[in-house]
Amino acid sequence: MKSFTQASAKRGDERSSSFTQASAKSKELKFFLTPPNGVVRGDERSSSFTLIETLVTIFILALIMGAVTGFVVMAYRTHGFTWQQSIAIDEARRGIETMVKEIREARSGDDGSYSIEKADDKEFIFYSDVDKDGAVERVRYFLGTASSGNQTQECVSYAQGGTCSVTFSNFLKGTLKSAQVKVLVEGDFGASNEYAEIFAEGIKLGDICKTGCTDCAGSWQGTTIYDVTLSASDNSIQFLADSSSRVNPSCDWGEINHSMKAKFEFSWTEEISGFAHELRKGVTNPTDFPIKYPLDQEEISIISAFVRNVPPIFEYYDSQGNKIIDYPARLIDSKLMKVYLVVNVDPNRPPQDFELKSSIQLRNLKVE
Repeated sequence: MKSFTQASAKRGDERSSSFTQASAKSKELKFFLTPPNGVVRGDERSSSFTLIETLVTIFILALIMGAVTGFVVMAYRTHGFTWQQSIAIDEARRGIETMVKEIREARSGDDGSYSIEKADDKEFIFYSDVDKDGAVERVRYFLGTASSGNQTQECVSYAQGGTCSVTFSNFLKGTLKSAQVKVLVEGDFGASNEYAEIFAEGIKLGDICKTGCTDCAGSWQGTTIYDVTLSASDNSIQFLADSSSRVNPSCDWGEINHSMKAKFEFSWTEEISGFAHELRKGVTNPTDFPIKYPLDQEEISIISAFVRNVPPIFEYYDSQGNKIIDYPARLIDSKLMKVYLVVNVDPNRPPQDFELKSSIQLRNLKVE
Protein backbone atom coordinates (compact mmCIF):
# COMPACT_ATOMS: atom_id res chain seq x y z
CA MET A 1 0.00 0.00 0.00
CA LYS A 2 2.76 2.36 0.81
CA SER A 3 4.51 1.44 -2.42
CA PHE A 4 1.36 2.19 -4.44
CA THR A 5 1.02 5.56 -2.78
CA GLN A 6 4.62 6.46 -3.50
CA ALA A 7 4.27 5.44 -7.18
CA SER A 8 1.16 7.56 -7.59
CA ALA A 9 2.87 10.54 -6.08
CA LYS A 10 5.86 10.10 -8.38
CA ARG A 11 3.64 9.96 -11.47
CA GLY A 12 1.84 13.10 -10.31
CA ASP A 13 5.12 14.90 -9.85
CA GLU A 14 6.24 13.92 -13.38
CA ARG A 15 2.97 15.17 -14.94
CA SER A 16 3.24 18.44 -13.05
CA SER A 17 6.83 18.84 -14.14
CA SER A 18 5.90 18.17 -17.83
CA PHE A 19 3.04 20.71 -17.70
CA THR A 20 5.31 23.29 -16.15
CA GLN A 21 7.95 22.76 -18.85
CA ALA A 22 5.29 23.03 -21.65
CA SER A 23 3.93 26.26 -20.18
CA ALA A 24 7.41 27.72 -20.04
CA LYS A 25 8.07 26.85 -23.68
CA SER A 26 4.71 28.35 -24.67
CA LYS A 27 5.59 31.59 -22.94
CA GLU A 28 8.96 31.67 -24.66
CA LEU A 29 7.29 31.20 -28.11
CA LYS A 30 4.70 33.85 -27.33
CA PHE A 31 7.42 36.25 -26.28
CA PHE A 32 9.27 35.58 -29.51
CA LEU A 33 6.17 36.23 -31.73
CA THR A 34 4.73 39.20 -29.90
CA PRO A 35 6.49 42.61 -29.80
CA PRO A 36 7.36 43.91 -26.37
CA ASN A 37 4.54 46.51 -26.48
CA GLY A 38 2.00 43.82 -27.43
CA VAL A 39 0.94 45.60 -30.67
CA VAL A 40 0.89 43.67 -33.96
CA ARG A 41 1.72 45.75 -37.09
CA GLY A 42 -0.73 45.84 -40.04
CA ASP A 43 1.74 44.29 -42.50
CA GLU A 44 2.22 41.45 -39.99
CA ARG A 45 -1.54 40.93 -39.71
CA SER A 46 -2.35 40.87 -43.46
CA SER A 47 -0.87 41.72 -46.90
CA SER A 48 -4.27 42.86 -48.48
CA PHE A 49 -5.40 46.52 -49.32
CA THR A 50 -7.70 48.48 -47.11
CA LEU A 51 -10.81 50.18 -48.57
CA ILE A 52 -9.14 53.61 -48.54
CA GLU A 53 -6.09 52.28 -50.32
CA THR A 54 -8.30 50.68 -52.98
CA LEU A 55 -10.21 53.93 -53.60
CA VAL A 56 -7.00 55.96 -53.90
CA THR A 57 -5.61 53.45 -56.38
CA ILE A 58 -8.78 53.57 -58.49
CA PHE A 59 -8.71 57.38 -58.48
CA ILE A 60 -5.08 57.50 -59.64
CA LEU A 61 -5.77 54.98 -62.40
CA ALA A 62 -8.79 57.03 -63.52
CA LEU A 63 -6.64 60.16 -63.74
CA ILE A 64 -4.05 58.34 -65.82
CA MET A 65 -6.69 56.90 -68.17
CA GLY A 66 -8.33 60.32 -68.53
CA ALA A 67 -5.03 61.96 -69.41
CA VAL A 68 -4.22 59.27 -71.98
CA THR A 69 -7.70 59.48 -73.50
CA GLY A 70 -7.52 63.29 -73.71
CA PHE A 71 -4.17 63.12 -75.42
CA VAL A 72 -5.46 60.60 -77.96
CA VAL A 73 -8.58 62.68 -78.68
CA MET A 74 -6.53 65.89 -79.06
CA ALA A 75 -4.08 64.15 -81.39
CA TYR A 76 -6.97 62.79 -83.44
CA ARG A 77 -8.64 66.20 -83.72
CA THR A 78 -5.38 67.91 -84.63
CA HIS A 79 -4.75 65.33 -87.31
CA GLY A 80 -8.31 65.75 -88.63
CA PHE A 81 -8.01 69.55 -88.72
CA THR A 82 -4.65 69.36 -90.49
CA TRP A 83 -6.20 67.02 -93.03
CA GLN A 84 -9.11 69.44 -93.61
CA GLN A 85 -6.66 72.31 -94.04
CA SER A 86 -4.63 70.39 -96.61
CA ILE A 87 -7.79 69.53 -98.58
CA ALA A 88 -8.92 73.18 -98.53
CA ILE A 89 -5.51 74.36 -99.74
CA ASP A 90 -5.48 71.77 -102.52
CA GLU A 91 -8.96 72.80 -103.68
CA ALA A 92 -8.00 76.48 -103.70
CA ARG A 93 -4.79 75.73 -105.60
CA ARG A 94 -6.66 73.81 -108.29
CA GLY A 95 -9.22 76.62 -108.49
CA ILE A 96 -6.51 79.24 -109.05
CA GLU A 97 -4.85 77.11 -111.73
CA THR A 98 -8.16 76.87 -113.61
CA MET A 99 -8.85 80.56 -113.10
CA VAL A 100 -5.45 81.56 -114.50
CA LYS A 101 -5.95 79.47 -117.66
CA GLU A 102 -9.41 80.91 -118.30
CA ILE A 103 -8.49 84.57 -117.66
CA ARG A 104 -5.37 84.25 -119.79
CA GLU A 105 -7.61 83.37 -122.77
CA ALA A 106 -10.10 86.23 -122.19
CA ARG A 107 -11.63 87.50 -125.43
CA SER A 108 -14.61 89.49 -126.70
CA GLY A 109 -18.06 88.08 -126.01
CA ASP A 110 -20.13 86.57 -128.78
CA ASP A 111 -22.45 89.59 -128.48
CA GLY A 112 -19.52 91.97 -129.08
CA SER A 113 -18.91 92.76 -125.39
CA TYR A 114 -15.40 93.82 -124.41
CA SER A 115 -13.33 90.98 -122.96
CA ILE A 116 -13.40 92.45 -119.41
CA GLU A 117 -16.80 93.44 -118.05
CA LYS A 118 -15.91 94.14 -114.41
CA ALA A 119 -12.62 94.46 -112.53
CA ASP A 120 -13.25 94.88 -108.81
CA ASP A 121 -11.08 93.96 -105.84
CA LYS A 122 -13.09 90.82 -105.08
CA GLU A 123 -14.98 90.23 -108.30
CA PHE A 124 -13.78 89.79 -111.86
CA ILE A 125 -16.07 89.28 -114.88
CA PHE A 126 -14.72 88.42 -118.31
CA TYR A 127 -15.48 86.45 -121.47
CA SER A 128 -13.70 83.25 -122.43
CA ASP A 129 -14.39 79.87 -124.04
CA VAL A 130 -13.91 77.93 -120.81
CA ASP A 131 -15.38 74.62 -122.00
CA LYS A 132 -13.76 74.67 -125.47
CA ASP A 133 -17.08 74.28 -127.30
CA GLY A 134 -16.50 77.20 -129.68
CA ALA A 135 -18.91 79.53 -127.84
CA VAL A 136 -17.62 82.26 -125.55
CA GLU A 137 -19.06 82.18 -122.03
CA ARG A 138 -19.47 85.01 -119.55
CA VAL A 139 -17.37 84.04 -116.51
CA ARG A 140 -17.53 85.58 -113.06
CA TYR A 141 -15.14 84.89 -110.17
CA PHE A 142 -16.23 86.49 -106.92
CA LEU A 143 -16.12 86.24 -103.14
CA GLY A 144 -19.39 84.88 -101.77
CA THR A 145 -20.47 88.17 -100.24
CA ALA A 146 -20.06 90.02 -103.53
CA SER A 147 -23.13 90.29 -105.71
CA SER A 148 -23.41 92.11 -109.01
CA GLY A 149 -26.26 93.63 -110.94
CA ASN A 150 -26.84 95.72 -114.01
CA GLN A 151 -29.68 97.59 -115.63
CA THR A 152 -29.96 99.45 -118.92
CA GLN A 153 -32.15 102.38 -119.89
CA GLU A 154 -32.36 104.62 -122.93
CA CYS A 155 -33.71 108.10 -123.50
CA VAL A 156 -34.24 110.33 -126.52
CA SER A 157 -34.46 114.07 -127.27
CA TYR A 158 -36.28 115.60 -130.24
CA ALA A 159 -35.30 119.20 -129.55
CA GLN A 160 -32.31 121.14 -130.82
CA GLY A 161 -29.75 121.14 -128.03
CA GLY A 162 -32.17 119.09 -125.96
CA THR A 163 -31.73 116.86 -122.90
CA CYS A 164 -32.95 113.48 -121.77
CA SER A 165 -32.59 111.56 -118.51
CA VAL A 166 -33.07 108.17 -116.83
CA THR A 167 -33.35 107.09 -113.18
CA PHE A 168 -32.30 103.84 -111.47
CA SER A 169 -33.64 103.09 -107.98
CA ASN A 170 -34.15 100.26 -105.48
CA PHE A 171 -31.40 98.18 -107.05
CA LEU A 172 -29.50 97.31 -103.84
CA LYS A 173 -30.06 94.32 -101.56
CA GLY A 174 -26.93 94.85 -99.45
CA THR A 175 -24.17 97.42 -99.03
CA LEU A 176 -22.88 99.13 -102.17
CA LYS A 177 -19.19 98.52 -102.88
CA SER A 178 -18.84 100.03 -106.36
CA ALA A 179 -20.97 101.37 -109.22
CA GLN A 180 -20.25 102.29 -112.83
CA VAL A 181 -22.16 103.55 -115.80
CA LYS A 182 -21.32 103.04 -119.45
CA VAL A 183 -22.77 105.80 -121.62
CA LEU A 184 -23.30 105.60 -125.38
CA VAL A 185 -24.97 108.14 -127.66
CA GLU A 186 -26.28 108.50 -131.19
CA GLY A 187 -27.41 111.63 -132.99
CA ASP A 188 -26.19 114.76 -134.71
CA PHE A 189 -22.62 114.60 -133.41
CA GLY A 190 -20.46 115.13 -136.50
CA ALA A 191 -18.64 118.34 -135.50
CA SER A 192 -16.46 119.34 -132.58
CA ASN A 193 -19.15 121.71 -131.31
CA GLU A 194 -21.74 118.92 -131.42
CA TYR A 195 -21.42 116.85 -128.27
CA ALA A 196 -23.25 115.77 -125.11
CA GLU A 197 -22.50 116.54 -121.48
CA ILE A 198 -23.21 113.71 -119.03
CA PHE A 199 -24.39 114.31 -115.45
CA ALA A 200 -25.10 112.07 -112.44
CA GLU A 201 -27.22 113.56 -109.67
CA GLY A 202 -26.48 117.03 -111.07
CA ILE A 203 -22.70 116.50 -111.06
CA LYS A 204 -20.97 116.60 -114.43
CA LEU A 205 -19.14 113.38 -115.32
CA GLY A 206 -17.71 114.43 -118.68
CA ASP A 207 -18.31 115.10 -122.39
CA ILE A 208 -19.07 112.57 -125.12
CA CYS A 209 -18.48 112.89 -128.86
CA LYS A 210 -16.42 116.04 -128.93
CA THR A 211 -14.27 113.97 -131.28
CA GLY A 212 -14.56 110.66 -133.06
CA CYS A 213 -18.32 110.62 -133.72
CA THR A 214 -20.35 111.03 -136.92
CA ASP A 215 -23.71 112.59 -137.75
CA CYS A 216 -26.69 110.24 -137.40
CA ALA A 217 -24.48 107.13 -137.36
CA GLY A 218 -27.38 104.73 -136.89
CA SER A 219 -25.43 102.94 -134.14
CA TRP A 220 -24.17 103.67 -130.69
CA GLN A 221 -20.90 105.60 -130.42
CA GLY A 222 -18.79 107.63 -128.01
CA THR A 223 -18.69 104.81 -125.42
CA THR A 224 -17.43 106.15 -122.07
CA ILE A 225 -17.38 104.59 -118.59
CA TYR A 226 -17.70 106.58 -115.36
CA ASP A 227 -17.36 105.60 -111.69
CA VAL A 228 -20.54 106.66 -109.85
CA THR A 229 -20.15 104.81 -106.54
CA LEU A 230 -20.67 107.88 -104.35
CA SER A 231 -23.70 109.10 -106.28
CA ALA A 232 -25.40 105.68 -106.14
CA SER A 233 -24.81 104.95 -102.45
CA ASP A 234 -28.38 105.96 -101.44
CA ASN A 235 -29.92 103.27 -103.71
CA SER A 236 -31.03 105.76 -106.34
CA ILE A 237 -29.28 107.65 -109.12
CA GLN A 238 -30.37 109.89 -112.01
CA PHE A 239 -28.37 110.37 -115.21
CA LEU A 240 -28.84 113.20 -117.68
CA ALA A 241 -27.47 113.78 -121.17
CA ASP A 242 -27.41 117.42 -122.28
CA SER A 243 -26.60 118.04 -125.94
CA SER A 244 -24.88 121.21 -127.13
CA SER A 245 -26.90 123.89 -128.92
CA ARG A 246 -25.64 122.84 -132.37
CA VAL A 247 -27.11 119.33 -132.13
CA ASN A 248 -30.12 119.36 -134.47
CA PRO A 249 -33.15 117.01 -134.70
CA SER A 250 -32.15 115.51 -138.02
CA CYS A 251 -31.65 111.79 -137.31
CA ASP A 252 -34.04 108.91 -137.98
CA TRP A 253 -32.44 105.82 -136.34
CA GLY A 254 -35.38 104.22 -134.58
CA GLU A 255 -37.12 107.47 -133.76
CA ILE A 256 -37.78 109.97 -136.56
CA ASN A 257 -36.36 113.50 -136.29
CA HIS A 258 -34.51 113.03 -133.05
CA SER A 259 -31.46 115.09 -132.14
CA MET A 260 -29.91 112.69 -129.63
CA LYS A 261 -30.36 109.24 -128.15
CA ALA A 262 -28.49 108.14 -125.03
CA LYS A 263 -28.00 104.69 -123.57
CA PHE A 264 -27.01 104.19 -119.92
CA GLU A 265 -25.71 100.77 -118.85
CA PHE A 266 -25.59 100.96 -115.06
CA SER A 267 -23.81 98.19 -113.10
CA TRP A 268 -22.91 97.76 -109.46
CA THR A 269 -21.33 95.45 -106.91
CA GLU A 270 -22.73 95.04 -103.42
CA GLU A 271 -21.86 93.07 -100.32
CA ILE A 272 -24.50 90.75 -98.94
CA SER A 273 -24.18 89.01 -95.57
CA GLY A 274 -23.66 85.24 -95.64
CA PHE A 275 -21.24 83.05 -97.56
CA ALA A 276 -18.50 85.47 -96.54
CA HIS A 277 -15.65 83.04 -97.14
CA GLU A 278 -16.69 81.27 -100.34
CA LEU A 279 -14.80 81.95 -103.55
CA ARG A 280 -17.33 81.22 -106.30
CA LYS A 281 -17.41 80.88 -110.04
CA GLY A 282 -20.40 81.78 -112.20
CA VAL A 283 -20.71 80.79 -115.87
CA THR A 284 -23.37 82.11 -118.26
CA ASN A 285 -23.75 80.55 -121.71
CA PRO A 286 -24.83 82.72 -124.67
CA THR A 287 -28.24 82.30 -126.27
CA ASP A 288 -28.46 81.40 -129.97
CA PHE A 289 -30.19 84.42 -131.53
CA PRO A 290 -30.16 87.21 -130.75
CA ILE A 291 -26.96 86.54 -128.81
CA LYS A 292 -27.35 87.48 -125.15
CA TYR A 293 -26.02 86.39 -121.77
CA PRO A 294 -29.08 85.98 -119.51
CA LEU A 295 -27.88 86.52 -115.95
CA ASP A 296 -30.74 84.51 -114.47
CA GLN A 297 -29.21 81.43 -116.15
CA GLU A 298 -25.82 81.79 -114.49
CA GLU A 299 -24.50 78.50 -113.10
CA ILE A 300 -22.56 78.98 -109.87
CA SER A 301 -20.03 76.62 -108.28
CA ILE A 302 -17.83 76.92 -105.18
CA ILE A 303 -14.07 77.08 -105.73
CA SER A 304 -13.09 77.30 -102.05
CA ALA A 305 -15.21 77.64 -98.91
CA PHE A 306 -12.41 78.87 -96.62
CA VAL A 307 -11.10 82.11 -98.16
CA ARG A 308 -10.15 84.68 -95.50
CA ASN A 309 -9.05 87.62 -97.67
CA VAL A 310 -9.02 91.07 -96.17
CA PRO A 311 -6.80 92.49 -98.94
CA PRO A 312 -8.06 92.35 -102.54
CA ILE A 313 -8.24 89.03 -104.36
CA PHE A 314 -7.58 90.69 -107.73
CA GLU A 315 -5.05 93.41 -108.57
CA TYR A 316 -4.61 95.04 -111.98
CA TYR A 317 -1.52 96.39 -113.77
CA ASP A 318 -0.93 98.21 -117.04
CA SER A 319 1.61 97.30 -119.75
CA GLN A 320 4.34 99.14 -117.81
CA GLY A 321 3.69 97.16 -114.62
CA ASN A 322 2.02 100.06 -112.80
CA LYS A 323 -0.82 99.14 -110.46
CA ILE A 324 -4.18 100.52 -111.64
CA ILE A 325 -6.39 102.00 -108.93
CA ASP A 326 -9.11 103.89 -110.84
CA TYR A 327 -11.94 101.68 -111.96
CA PRO A 328 -12.54 102.78 -115.57
CA ALA A 329 -8.82 102.42 -116.32
CA ARG A 330 -8.88 98.83 -115.03
CA LEU A 331 -11.19 97.80 -117.85
CA ILE A 332 -9.22 99.49 -120.60
CA ASP A 333 -5.59 99.46 -119.47
CA SER A 334 -5.25 96.13 -117.60
CA LYS A 335 -2.67 93.88 -119.25
CA LEU A 336 -1.51 91.95 -116.18
CA MET A 337 -3.42 90.63 -113.17
CA LYS A 338 -2.37 89.20 -109.83
CA VAL A 339 -4.51 86.80 -107.83
CA TYR A 340 -4.07 86.49 -104.06
CA LEU A 341 -5.93 84.06 -101.78
CA VAL A 342 -5.69 83.51 -98.03
CA VAL A 343 -6.97 80.05 -97.06
CA ASN A 344 -7.69 78.80 -93.54
CA VAL A 345 -10.32 76.32 -92.36
CA ASP A 346 -10.41 77.86 -88.86
CA PRO A 347 -8.45 81.08 -88.16
CA ASN A 348 -8.77 80.46 -84.41
CA ARG A 349 -6.62 77.32 -84.54
CA PRO A 350 -3.19 76.46 -85.88
CA PRO A 351 -1.87 76.03 -88.52
CA GLN A 352 -1.81 79.64 -89.65
CA ASP A 353 -3.17 81.20 -92.88
CA PHE A 354 -1.91 79.71 -96.11
CA GLU A 355 -1.32 82.17 -98.97
CA LEU A 356 -1.67 81.43 -102.68
CA LYS A 357 -0.42 83.89 -105.30
CA SER A 358 -0.38 83.89 -109.09
CA SER A 359 0.15 86.33 -111.97
CA ILE A 360 -1.81 86.35 -115.23
CA GLN A 361 -0.81 87.87 -118.55
CA LEU A 362 -3.91 88.79 -120.56
CA ARG A 363 -2.81 87.50 -123.95
CA ASN A 364 -5.67 88.64 -126.15
CA LEU A 365 -5.74 92.27 -125.04
CA LYS A 366 -3.99 94.63 -127.42
CA VAL A 367 -1.46 97.05 -125.99
CA GLU A 368 -2.68 100.45 -127.10
